[in-house]
Amino acid sequence: MPRAVGLGCMRLSTERDRDEAGAVAVIHAALDAGVTLLDTADAYCWDESEAGHNERLVSRALSTWGGDTSRVVIATKGGLTRPGGRWVADGRARHLAAACDASRRSLGVARISLYQLHAPDPRTPFSTSVRALAALKEDGAIERVGLCNVTVGQIEEARKIVDIDAVQIELSVLRDDNVLSGVVPYCVEHRIQLIAYRPFGGAQRSRKIARDPVLRDVASRHGATPHDIALAWLLDLSDLIVPIPGATRVETAASLERAQRIVLTSDDRAQLDERFPFGALVRNGARRRQPMDSALQPSEVVLIMGLPAAGKSTAARTFVDRGYARLNRDDGGGSLRGLLPAFNRLIDAGQSRIVLDNTYVSRKSRAALIQAAHMRDAPVRCVWLTTSVEDAQVNAVTRMIARYGRLLAPEEMRKAVKHDVSAFGPGVQFRYQRELEPPDVAEGFVSVETVPFVRERDTSSTNRALVVWCDGVLGRFRGASADVEVFAERAQALRKYVDDGWQLLGVDWHPEIADGSVTAEEIAARYTRLRDAIGAPIDISYCPHPAGPPICWCRKPLPGLGVVLIDRYKLDPAQCIYVGAGPQDPGFARRLGFQYREPDVFFDES
Repeated sequence: MPRAVGLGCMRLSTERDRDEAGAVAVIHAALDAGVTLLDTADAYCWDESEAGHNERLVSRALSTWGGDTSRVVIATKGGLTRPGGRWVADGRARHLAAACDASRRSLGVARISLYQLHAPDPRTPFSTSVRALAALKEDGAIERVGLCNVTVGQIEEARKIVDIDAVQIELSVLRDDNVLSGVVPYCVEHRIQLIAYRPFGGAQRSRKIARDPVLRDVASRHGATPHDIALAWLLDLSDLIVPIPGATRVETAASLERAQRIVLTSDDRAQLDERFPFGALVRNGARRRQPMDSALQPSEVVLIMGLPAAGKSTAARTFVDRGYARLNRDDGGGSLRGLLPAFNRLIDAGQSRIVLDNTYVSRKSRAALIQAAHMRDAPVRCVWLTTSVEDAQVNAVTRMIARYGRLLAPEEMRKAVKHDVSAFGPGVQFRYQRELEPPDVAEGFVSVETVPFVRERDTSSTNRALVVWCDGVLGRFRGASADVEVFAERAQALRKYVDDGWQLLGVDWHPEIADGSVTAEEIAARYTRLRDAIGAPIDISYCPHPAGPPICWCRKPLPGLGVVLIDRYKLDPAQCIYVGAGPQDPGFARRLGFQYREPDVFFDES
């Protein structure tokens, strides 16, 4: 009996030279060839003005086809919009509810067979989007719930809210990302349908498939094409996998019947597994290899992971001191997977204990190493540094100052990071937080050890300082002139601290320098007037960069300016007081270890 193959209908509506009559003929040919799933979406169109175009096309094709439509599943999606032809995620509950209603009208159905979240929306909590799908199912608007382009962690999170019936991912003989990420093995193990889009890998990979000698050899034995074998290979991996090639020609759609009828032999599988080894991992997913007992093995691989600047290098040194060989992409360059030849050379040379410290943010990035270690019977232990982003920010800035003697400006970081991976901006750590897939023993680790961060105090730094946010706390500046309105009663309190031996320091932000409305010279003149009015020396540092997403380390609550002052004056943060008045000031003080005071309370007490 033919196995399930679907049709990805996107290109029938998104191509600029689309032909609606021809598109209907393609869908008819696919249905005649035994296709039982049509994959569409409200966003498959040119732009927002024709949302639902592909759904209406599918509905028209079904209504004019002479076969049995009861066996055909329509899978559509919501959660992407097309403003100006762009692809923009919108996972808000109210948008998904409205999109589902519109899709039902476009498809001409009361209930949608399979409704999928098209993509996670980074601006909306993932759980919010999933709850919206759960509500649609409860209301009877949809029969089954699906997810697209998700991680194992997101699938697990969603399953706590509603049953997940299908997951759509990219999968082909030349694309193993979702196998390495764990999504495909997870879905096979938990019996979740996998809808595989781009089963030929896109135009460039499709040409490689046509030329692949192994696929050609197997195809010759079956009187088929390499593309037929590529589809048959997917179907053979699991009865849960439904490939959805995006045919746009009648003859291509008609050829889908051949792939569904190909039955691979054991010799075919052996040949294909040697060429595409991740296939065996999927096929044997339910019988995956159990983690090894490190106590019984002569070798061990330790993978240290954590935020950029979490302290991985320091942790790795403790292993190196115990005789472990260290592998690090920062030193050797290249990709994480590019470390595998060096890893194998170490094993071949008799090195039994190896430590790797890189930013292994995803399951996919870790999978290749775990598999390589298992092939060598080396257990892999994960040491996960759970350093907070606040501490990692301080570490990153401290490292930058130690290496360059100052904070690098945004444009300097963009240049320096090409040869110094530690010279990154704050966005790198924020991106890690968004993309992190926490390690799990199910990946093949013998254990996952979480290690909290503890900052070591610099015993040579013993000085104390009063650090004050300038604008709005010490005074107010008037326009672009050098005039300064100083709060005289507060100036007296500052002088008392100076007389008592405290270092007086100021911090501030002047985005108007970036937009050109004020010059650095005018700001310097303001501070000269401020020092004169206070009647005491005060060293003032400020951020000159614009508002918006942070591109520098010197805008609060990021700790750059504070770390500069700690380094410059050898400060003991625990003895320092920070006085600020904005909503970000407590976070700024907390990152640096300063005591925080509100201005009114501090100056009343003083």
